[in-house]
Amino acid sequence: MKLKSTLVLLMLSLFLISCSKNKAAKETKFNNFSEQFADIKILRYQIPDFDKLSLKQKELVYYLTQAGLSGRDIMYDQNYRYNLAIRRALERVYKKYNGDKDSDEWKNLEIYLKRIWFSNGIHHHYSNVKFKPNFSKEYLTDLLKKTHTKLNDAAFEVIFNDKDTKKVNLDASKGLVLGSAINFYGPDITEADVDAFYKAKKSPNPDKPLSFGLNSKLVKENGKIVEKVWKSGGLYGKAIDKIIFWLEKAKDVAENDKQAKAFELLISYYKTGDLKIWDDYNIAWAETTEGDIDYINSFIEVYNDPKGYRGSYETIVQIKDFEMSKKMDVLAKNVQWFEDNSPIMDAHKKKNVVGVSYKTVNVAGEAGDSSPSTPIGVNLPNSNWIRASHGSKSVSLGNIIEAYSNAGSSGRLEEFAYSDEEVALEKKYGQLADKLHTALHEVIGHASGQINPGVGTPKETMKNYSSTLEEARADLMGLYYLPGQKLVDLGLSPDADAIGKVAFDGYIRNGLITQLIRLNLGDDIEEAHMRNRQLVASWAFEKGKDANVIEKIKKDGKTYFKINDYKALRNLFGQLLKEIQRIKSEGDFDAAKALVETYGVKVDQELHKEILARNSKFTSAPYGGFINPVLVPSIDSEGNILDVIVTYPDNFAKQMLDYAELYSTLPSEN
Repeated sequence: MKLKSTLVLLMLSLFLISCSKNKAAKETKFNNFSEQFADIKILRYQIPDFDKLSLKQKELVYYLTQAGLSGRDIMYDQNYRYNLAIRRALERVYKKYNGDKDSDEWKNLEIYLKRIWFSNGIHHHYSNVKFKPNFSKEYLTDLLKKTHTKLNDAAFEVIFNDKDTKKVNLDASKGLVLGSAINFYGPDITEADVDAFYKAKKSPNPDKPLSFGLNSKLVKENGKIVEKVWKSGGLYGKAIDKIIFWLEKAKDVAENDKQAKAFELLISYYKTGDLKIWDDYNIAWAETTEGDIDYINSFIEVYNDPKGYRGSYETIVQIKDFEMSKKMDVLAKNVQWFEDNSPIMDAHKKKNVVGVSYKTVNVAGEAGDSSPSTPIGVNLPNSNWIRASHGSKSVSLGNIIEAYSNAGSSGRLEEFAYSDEEVALEKKYGQLADKLHTALHEVIGHASGQINPGVGTPKETMKNYSSTLEEARADLMGLYYLPGQKLVDLGLSPDADAIGKVAFDGYIRNGLITQLIRLNLGDDIEEAHMRNRQLVASWAFEKGKDANVIEKIKKDGKTYFKINDYKALRNLFGQLLKEIQRIKSEGDFDAAKALVETYGVKVDQELHKEILARNSKFTSAPYGGFINPVLVPSIDSEGNILDVIVTYPDNFAKQMLDYAELYSTLPSEN
């Protein structure tokens, strides 16, 4: 197709940048590992079978990755109001400084900048705690001066002071909104302000509640609380206009009419910020199940909002994994059986689970909240009424899971598993059990259950506990069915008992032991998925004590958790699933709070100290994320795309600097 001259220049720049270091393309064995710093390991992933796509499909993938990257700055600004100013100042220093780069302070500054790139800001992507710089104020001042770099005083000071220490605070006693540094609310907005503002809003159709607050920032202007909507011509408008530019091109090469219609609605939503159009788009997107290319693009997950309203910007571009999707499609076709046979109350079961689509996909590019740290499975849309009436899509990110698996074992399994039998079973079936659990979590778990008539949405009824309990509910649905014969009958599991054992062993081990390596001693658990896993594991441990279902054992001075009765544990998982679904269906906030606060937040400090000591001998970082492949269009003199080539960069810092040069779409203050 014909491209504008500015687009041609951008493509040529991309080609020159990405081809400067492309060793991986010539390697006989792809190296997934790139580097490690702080608590992060940087990996790489491949895009299988990209060459098998048609030219039109390659163009579609390319345009969608460009749309995603065009909004990259949004995520930085959403995470914290000074992130863009700090990132850009340090990037300039990193590029311009010609002094001693062997000193400890320079190396520490480089690590600090890499952590900012990885977390899309100055707060840890998982713990939400602000990074502490291991360099001095004086050193940074000197670097700024020598590189002629400006950084405003407030942004400079926040690097070193003790203000805004938590990106997302879930401790209500500290103020959910005022205690959170997330840039979804003005600095003078309180939790009471948020509650009052949205209590006054009413959806035109109560049975189809709009996602109020999803795409806006709440601020005070002249003493009045108003929403600053993220749209073309509004907040983040410059970045959104770039996103729209690429989505228009994607629409022109859509695989089918339904896909083109969904693009049209998404573009209209970005232009207007209209939440009714957002719902229309989600319906169209959920019902577009044909085609080999799919995508996630917009303000979606609300984990970063302590009040559960606002969506973080994210994009994932996906290519269907044909072989695996065919195998796993059987889950979607049998979703009603799983709903009917689940242990939740009959009144809370859906009588007709609509349109659950499941695919294994290969990621072609990610941005925003999905990059560099990425999920391994996704289920959307999040609106309960749309899921109930129009279905949902669940995907497992196959090449991401594969890249993690190929990155190598750290030895932690042997350290924290109780027995040689447990280790052997994990090595034989662990990867398959993880894939099956992810599939069940996304397809069956999130699609299951219904809210009682007249009960508000989970973000309204369960508030800051909503995300934790929803993830626990989905996990439990998967855990309950993993030991079942049904998966064997469907041809998905080779051995019900073995898969159940390895899944249960791994879940209890992770929930009670190994995930603690991600926390500093003395910390509470803040992240929703970590809270969910400890909640499930510790609840099951406590409720099974009398029958010794899970035994806490000291062996050679080390603590282990050994499952003695797998059938009894499955029953406990079923009981907890039933209760969490009841809490969600009935909107029981007090029960939600009690469950999460009792089992999901506090950490056994003696055990934590022991785990950290045992983990200290391992050099592999506990968190991982990815350098994205770069798609390079081959174009003729008139701007026609002749082909799209995949290149595999191996330098994290270089990719981040390239992104900063090519996709800086917002001012440093918004």
